[in-house]
Amino acid sequence: MPFDTWLLYLFTCFGIAVVPGPNALLALTHGAIYGQRRTLFTISGGVLGFAFVLSLCALGLGALIQASATWFTALKIAGGLYLIWLGFGLWRSAPVSLETSGMPSLRRWSLFRQGLVSAISNPKALLLFTAFIPPFLDPHRNLIAQTAAIALTYAVVEFFVEFMVASAANRVRPWLARTGRRFNKVCGGFFVLFGVALPIHS
Repeated sequence: MPFDTWLLYLFTCFGIAVVPGPNALLALTHGAIYGQRRTLFTISGGVLGFAFVLSLCALGLGALIQASATWFTALKIAGGLYLIWLGFGLWRSAPVSLETSGMPSLRRWSLFRQGLVSAISNPKALLLFTAFIPPFLDPHRNLIAQTAAIALTYAVVEFFVEFMVASAANRVRPWLARTGRRFNKVCGGFFVLFGVALPIHS
């Protein structure tokens, strides 16, 4: 990929990454609840999921899935149900605490898994990546190398943006701790709204 094309792609990635979505909201809530360091597992899972979906799209599989209405509808329903499940789990979770030590080590895998599944079960990411990737691909160059460059660039940008979101949430934890479970319920409600809207939105 020529440098000027990559630079344009980099700016496009930032524009996409800063638009609020389920994974950004996940980074926000986990940053507030579990702290900045533990949220790195959530972010890493989401980044890996996005890199996987983006690679599929770059290799043409995204368009293939879109061509099958049944598979795409199933993906939308599965993604919506997962977001609703996350929302109810967050609604029932303990309020934000200033103490993050003593949490079970398995929690890290759980955070990673939530970020990963949230990314790969989001059909909007499939549509978006399939639409915006083709202009940056050169059919006369190695497709695998271009896919690797595209996926790695977006992964780095997404990681940076989500880490900034989680860090901001972590800084206001003392205030969130005073709100009790209201923060959890508000964010959980947003996840449910995302989940309900996802399957029915065209």
